[in-house]
Amino acid sequence: MIRPIVSHELFTILLTIGLMVIAAARMVSPKRFEDFVIVLINNKYLKIYSRDQKFLDKFDGLLFGNLILSLSVFFYIFYQFLINSAEVSVNTMFKLAVGITVFILIKVLLERLIASVFQIDKLIDFYLFQKITIKNFFGLVLLPINALLLYTIKPTLNTFYVIIILMLIINLIGLIASFKTYLSVIKNNLFYFILYLCALEIAPYVILYKVILVNNNI
Repeated sequence: MIRPIVSHELFTILLTIGLMVIAAARMVSPKRFEDFVIVLINNKYLKIYSRDQKFLDKFDGLLFGNLILSLSVFFYIFYQFLINSAEVSVNTMFKLAVGITVFILIKVLLERLIASVFQIDKLIDFYLFQKITIKNFFGLVLLPINALLLYTIKPTLNTFYVIIILMLIINLIGLIASFKTYLSVIKNNLFYFILYLCALEIAPYVILYKVILVNNNI
C-alpha cells in the first residue's frame, strides 16, 4: 500500500515568512535585536527600551507578527495531532491566526483600560512591555521548534508537554526579571496589582479553557 504524501507547503510558506519578518526586525534595529535575543539572561533590554515605549512600535510589531505566525502553526500542528489528521486547511489556519490575534489585542486593551481605572498606568505599561517582550521572544524560539515538529521529529503528546512547559518557564523567567526591575513600584500598588493579575492574567485563560472543553465535548 502506497503511503500518503503529507504536504507541508503552507507551513513552509508561513515559516519562511516568519524568518523574513525576524530578519526585517533585525534590519530595523540591529542593536536592539542583539539585546532582545538575550533578554532571558540579561534584563538590560527591559530596562532600556521600556523607557521609550510607543503604542505602535515597528520593531515590536514585526516580532508580534512572527509570534502570531509561530503560534498559529504550533496550535495547528497540535490540532492535527489531536484529531489524527494530516489535512491542512488554509481557512482553518486563517481563523486560528485571527482568533489568536484578536484574543491578544483585546486582552491588552482591557488591561490598559483596567490599569486606568485602578490608576496604575505606569506600572502596567512596564508590565505589558515585559509581557509583550517575553511573548515575542517565545515566538522567536517557537519558529525552529515548529520546523523540527514538521520536518524532523514525529510529534507525541510528551513532545507537546515539553514545549508547553518550556513556554511556562520562559514566561516565569520573564516575570521574575520584570518583578525584580520594578519591585518598588509593585510594592506601592500591591493590592491593585493582585486584583489586576486575577482579573486579566488568570480569569481569561480559565474561561478560554472552559470554552474549548465545551466546544470539544471533553
